[in-house]
Amino acid sequence: MGRVLRDNSLTAVLLVLFALSIVGQSIAGASEYDADQQDHGQSPVGYLGYLTTGHFIESVFENWESEFLQMGLYVVLTAFLFQRGSAESKDPDGEEPVDEDPRQARDRKDVPWPVRRGGLVLKLYEHSLSSALFLLFILSFALHAASGAREYSQEQLLHGGAAVSTLEYLTTARFWFESFQNWQSEFLSIAVIAVLSIFLRERGSPESKPVPASHCDTGAS
Repeated sequence: MGRVLRDNSLTAVLLVLFALSIVGQSIAGASEYDADQQDHGQSPVGYLGYLTTGHFIESVFENWESEFLQMGLYVVLTAFLFQRGSAESKDPDGEEPVDEDPRQARDRKDVPWPVRRGGLVLKLYEHSLSSALFLLFILSFALHAASGAREYSQEQLLHGGAAVSTLEYLTTARFWFESFQNWQSEFLSIAVIAVLSIFLRERGSPESKPVPASHCDTGAS
């Protein structure tokens, strides 16, 4: 059991932090939402009721949307764009193991099944990481739009306006403001770590170059 926890400790800790964060978000959000309800002469919905509101669901998925977009683009862009000296980049002057043609390794015993199978299965597998991330982005984008339309419609009705459909909500400035305010921060954060990892180090982290590595060295090793 101890070995299993050690071997999966990074994922375990991140999931615990995620759980604590989303619970904290939901508790704070429920308090704010009920206070707003009372300000408008509406009945509080309580914690469990809040979890089904557009306010909570939208707040979750508008953030997930930006995270999956960031990661998907980062995976794709780092396949052919470079930042010399960064631990986050491939070496523009050298060959990298990730560029190896998997068809040359299909006879190895330890390769994943799609590599042995080849053909269309391998073609899909070669881009399965970015595909999965973009699929999660699309799903989060759709849930952000649908739940946001619910919340926006409720606000409109409270102020004498009309409800909107999900497609109509996609044309509002509010939807794109919510999206772009998250996207810009994600793109900035990965640009910052790409540049900082040229000059700064974190001993023991695979996201950093070795501490004595030259600033010109590119890649984590």
